[in-house]
Amino acid sequence: MSPHVLILGGTTEARALAAALCTRPGMRVTTSLAGRVAKPGELDGQVRVGGFGGASGLADWLRAEGVDALVDATHPFAESITANAARAAAGTGVPAVVLRRPGWRPGPGDRWHCVPSLDAAADLLPRLGPRVLLTTGRLGLASFAHLSRLHFVVRSVDPPEPPMPPDTHVLLARGPFTVPGETALLREHRVDVLVTKDSGGAATAAKLTAARDLGLPVVVVRRPPLPDGVTAVPDVEAVMERLRLG
Repeated sequence: MSPHVLILGGTTEARALAAALCTRPGMRVTTSLAGRVAKPGELDGQVRVGGFGGASGLADWLRAEGVDALVDATHPFAESITANAARAAAGTGVPAVVLRRPGWRPGPGDRWHCVPSLDAAADLLPRLGPRVLLTTGRLGLASFAHLSRLHFVVRSVDPPEPPMPPDTHVLLARGPFTVPGETALLREHRVDVLVTKDSGGAATAAKLTAARDLGLPVVVVRRPPLPDGVTAVPDVEAVMERLRLG
């Protein structure tokens, strides 16, 4: 029978892995999307949309579909999905690996404030400036909803979900972004502080360079830890090696 690989997530890395696997004769590839993005990009192989019903539901799907390998290539902040994937893999004996792009690292001239959560970021903001560019996605804005004295520019791919801060301007945009474009955005909106999750990757890193060049502070929400006993690999080649798919 053809080997069946299940990829969780629609990240850049997930797409690259699906494309690489689909070039291999006899390989069956399914990518599972949570369905949170209205218009996901094209993917090679089969695509399913929606949740599994927790770890037990995912384990049932792995068994029913004859999955031979599981790759968690979700966003670094998809904590519950990663936990469910680890439990499902352990319960079924399906080989699994986590594919994560490396996180960002501060360089000379950066004014980073690293925090463990969105709530911690919100606590810090009143001390850093009244005008905030918030690039943490459309979910989780409730953490900032009580900050009525700050002006927020919220950028996300899809419209954000309430509750959100009362003084909010929404920008709908999808990366990749450029340093000149990000610099112009920060200047146009007279931004005092940038808030971002440590998503990593090049597509949205230009904002960090622009903030450095303008001398702006950046609040960086750290990634949640991986489940006990789970480690991540940084690229498609490492996934192939780990799962012996090369």
